[in-house]
Amino acid sequence: MQQRVGLARALAADPDILLMDEPFSALDPLIRRQLQDQFLELASVMKKTTLFITHDLDEAIRLGHRIAIMNEGIIVQIGTPEEIVTNPKDAYVAEFVKGISRLQLVYAHSVMRPIDVYQSSNEEELTDSPQVTLDADLNHLIDTAIDTEKPLVVVENGKPVGVITKRAILRAIQGKSVDSTSY
Repeated sequence: MQQRVGLARALAADPDILLMDEPFSALDPLIRRQLQDQFLELASVMKKTTLFITHDLDEAIRLGHRIAIMNEGIIVQIGTPEEIVTNPKDAYVAEFVKGISRLQLVYAHSVMRPIDVYQSSNEEELTDSPQVTLDADLNHLIDTAIDTEKPLVVVENGKPVGVITKRAILRAIQGKSVDSTSY
């Protein structure tokens, strides 16, 4: 209850930037998740910039649009959750994110091969291929790819922009880079 009161007091002042230092750290997991959900709802309505300090990487990934990873008080890497997890800047960040699931953090736009590049090296017809959007996460890509032998076509505004093969999906799950040999 104290966290809710503290958040309400902070928001009542209507600051441009809200600083929250470990606001949910002393809570049991159920209450913590409920308050995080409420915070996300409030943040989307109030459109406040929030500097959220936490030692919980799962919490940072869930709540943050951009994350800063620090080592001994020095910022080592700043990026989106996807950037941090898929492209750690150094061994420290790589170790820090090692146990994080990529399934909800990696999206079609970072796994796909541009459609023109794919078509120039493949004769396969894509007209009956399942379609996914640029922001489809790995969970969705897996669910879609399971029921087809064809590659997935990535669309933006109804127009094909990329292709994703099962091999590319598997490489992304493994945390390996998706390059021209992945297709």
